[in-house]
Amino acid sequence: MTAVGLPQSPLIVLRRVRLVDMDAAARSYIVQRGSSATPELREKVRAIVAEVARGRDDAVRDANQRFGGGLSAGSPGPSRLTLDRATLRAARDALPTPLRDALLHMACNIERFHAAQVPAPEQWIDIGPGIRVGRIWRPLDRVAAYVPGGSAAYPSSLLMSAIPARLAGVREFVVASPAGRDGTLSPALLGAAGLMEVDEFVVTGGAQAVAALAYGTESIGAVDKVVGPGNAWVTAAKLEVFGQVAIDMPAGPSEVMVMADDSADPAHVAADLLSQAEHGPDSPALLVTTSARLADRVIEAIARQLPDLPRQAELRASLSTAGLIIETETLAETFDFVNEYAPEHLSVVVEDLDAAQAAIRHAGSVFLGAFAPESAGDYATGSNHVLPTGRLARAYGALSVESFGKWLQVQRVTREGLASVRATVAVVAEAEGLTAHRRAVEIRFESEANET
Repeated sequence: MTAVGLPQSPLIVLRRVRLVDMDAAARSYIVQRGSSATPELREKVRAIVAEVARGRDDAVRDANQRFGGGLSAGSPGPSRLTLDRATLRAARDALPTPLRDALLHMACNIERFHAAQVPAPEQWIDIGPGIRVGRIWRPLDRVAAYVPGGSAAYPSSLLMSAIPARLAGVREFVVASPAGRDGTLSPALLGAAGLMEVDEFVVTGGAQAVAALAYGTESIGAVDKVVGPGNAWVTAAKLEVFGQVAIDMPAGPSEVMVMADDSADPAHVAADLLSQAEHGPDSPALLVTTSARLADRVIEAIARQLPDLPRQAELRASLSTAGLIIETETLAETFDFVNEYAPEHLSVVVEDLDAAQAAIRHAGSVFLGAFAPESAGDYATGSNHVLPTGRLARAYGALSVESFGKWLQVQRVTREGLASVRATVAVVAEAEGLTAHRRAVEIRFESEANET
C-alpha cells in the first residue's frame, strides 16, 4: 500500500491504493475491518453485565462512577437512574423554537416514510380445503432504544427509534443514554424525548445500560428488546445479553463509502469523507473510484476544507487512521468490491445511477446522486439511520417498524383439512422416528373408526 500526503496539510496522511495491486490478505484486511468486540473487550463487558445482573441499581451507579454516564449533583434527580415524564415534558417546552421546529420537521418525514412499513394486522392463506394458515402482527410490549451520548448528544437517533416503535404499536418505549462528561444531559436530547412522549428515560450508558435494560433493576424495568447504535462496549454488551432479550443488530462504529466516477464533484466527495471523519478514528471513510484524477482532486479538496472545520486534531487522526482511497479499473470491479465490503452508508455519484442501484446488493443505506449526502439521510429525508455496520449489511437492513413487533403464526384446521395431510404426517413422522407425532394425528380419527 502506498500513502499520499495531502499537499497543503502535511500532517494528514490519507492512504491510497489500487485494488488490482492488493493481494488477498490486504483486501481481506480492508473488507473485514477490525472487530468492534475483541475477545478482551468481550471479557470486560461480560464482567460488567454480570455485576449489574447481580447488584442491580448499586452496580449501575458504581459503573457510572467508574466509566462515566451518571448525573451530576446539579442535574435533575441526581440520585435517580431514571427521569419521569414530567421532566421530559418540561425539557420539551424549553426547546428553542428553531430546534423544536427542526425536530418536528424531521419527525414528520420519518413518520411519513415509516408509516408505509406498518404491516397489515393479519395475513391469511388457504392452503387447501380445511387448512387456513396466517400471520397476525403483534407489537412488542416494552422496548428500549440506546442513544449514544457522552462526548455528543444525538436527539436524531432517539427519533429514529421512537417513531417506528410507536407506529408498530409498542406499549412502552424506553430510552437509555449517558450523561455528558460534565454529568449533565443535553437539553436537546431531553426535549426530543419529551416530544416523542418517551415513557421512561434511563440515565446510564455503555455496557451497564444494556445490562440494566436486559435484566432489570430496582428502578429500571427489564425490556423485551434493545435497539440502537453504540460504541464497541455497547455492541459487545448487546451480544452478551442476546438470549436474555432480543436485539436489533450489533450496530457498531459508523462507516461510509463513497463510490464515484469522473462525474463527481471532488469538493462534495471531500465534504462527505470529512463528515464521516467527525465520528472518530474507528469510523471508516472510503472513496472507491475508477478515476485517478478524481482521487487527486479529492485529496486537494480535503486539504482546502479541513482548516475551516473545528476539531482539527480529531479529523486529522480519523483520516490518517480510517481514511482510504481505493482506485478500481472498471465499474464492474467497483460494484464487486462495494458488495464485498457491504458498507453501512454508501454514497453513489456516477453517471448511470439506475445501473448502480441495480448492481448494489449489500449496503445499509444508499444515497444516490450528487445531491444525496449521507447527512441528509441522517437527519431529514425520513430514512432510518440506525444501520448495520461491520459487513452485517450482507444480512441486515435498517431499523424499521418491523423491528418493533413480531408475527404470530396461526393455523385453523378442520377435520377435512387434517384428513388431507394425514398420510403425509404419518410417512414423514415415521421416517424421522417420531411415532408420537403420527399418533397425535391418527388418534383423532380412531374414535370415528371404532363407532363404525
